[in-house]
Amino acid sequence: MQDKITASIVIYKNNLEQLKGAVQSFLKSTTDSTLYLIDNSPTDECRQHFVHPRINYIFNNKNIGFGAGHNIALKDAMERQSTYHIILNPDVYFEHNVVDKLRAFMDAEGQVGLIMPKVLYPDGRLQPLCKLLPSPFILFTRRFLQFFPSWLDRLNHWYEMRFSGYDKVMDVPFLSGCFMFLRMDTLRRVGLFDEEIFLYTEDTDLTRRIHKHYRTVFFPEAVIYHYNQRGSYKNYLILIYHILSAIKYFNKWGWFNDTEREHINQQILLKFSGD
Repeated sequence: MQDKITASIVIYKNNLEQLKGAVQSFLKSTTDSTLYLIDNSPTDECRQHFVHPRINYIFNNKNIGFGAGHNIALKDAMERQSTYHIILNPDVYFEHNVVDKLRAFMDAEGQVGLIMPKVLYPDGRLQPLCKLLPSPFILFTRRFLQFFPSWLDRLNHWYEMRFSGYDKVMDVPFLSGCFMFLRMDTLRRVGLFDEEIFLYTEDTDLTRRIHKHYRTVFFPEAVIYHYNQRGSYKNYLILIYHILSAIKYFNKWGWFNDTEREHINQQILLKFSGD
């Protein structure tokens, strides 16, 4: 069986109504598709709410992490010869034409390996989820030095690429994992999520690996909505996972001597300074 497009949502004790919104958004947007629900929760109570011929519900009976959960779906999608795969957060929702817009762009632009739509809060405010590659200084400052708002705002002006206006198609080296529209042939070359990274920075790592070989693109003509729970700001256990994942990311790519990071970020900044 071949699906033109597949998608996956990793579940862990999520808000049921928000999850239903994400599931329905995808199912209403597609026909030639399969949606994987990868449940890392302690129980499979979600199963009864998502019985549908295009849903493949998989209960892991333990929390194996964000990337490892999506990899279960991605491996099966590869066997199905899926053309595209969407990584979805359980707290997103969108109109029925979003997937068609993204798929049309990918069909037309063969060098694009990953695209992300414009992401808004439910009240319509922009979520600045296009970013440069992070340094340890940037991540530490953003998480622990928020009592310097003017300094943080200046840092985010550059790191979150706010200078771009978020109003044009642009290449971005780090796209958020809340909605990743992926070309499957790209993943066959660069690999899947790094399962050593349990939660957070796995999207940074995957986007970076794709960006080295393909275009990774922000596409504002398609818009989604994201509740954005920001769990590490509310839960100390999740904060610990965030810190451990950041350590693994920097151990992999380099802490303070990451010349590739500096080169990629500089190329992005130079491009916009010349626009």
